[in-house]
Amino acid sequence: MEDGRALVLACSAIGAGLAMIAGIGPGIGQGYAAGKGAEAVGRQPEAQSDVVRTMLLGAAVAETTGIYGLIVAIILLFANPLVGQV
Repeated sequence: MEDGRALVLACSAIGAGLAMIAGIGPGIGQGYAAGKGAEAVGRQPEAQSDVVRTMLLGAAVAETTGIYGLIVAIILLFANPLVGQV
């Protein structure tokens, strides 16, 4: 019975690591958006407030993917519902 629990914990740790790969996408996307936002402000400084507002809204939406991955990883590591099934 202890071997099954150890296997579930090991697979959960691997799954948590894979879930954290979800943080790569938002990092790349937000960096790209910030770069394009800086370019837009450089071209049209009078539209800075609109550009920054839109960029921050887009960054907040993009960050949700990374936050979901973090939540899945935390659940798998600390509140694993599968351990009770073994």
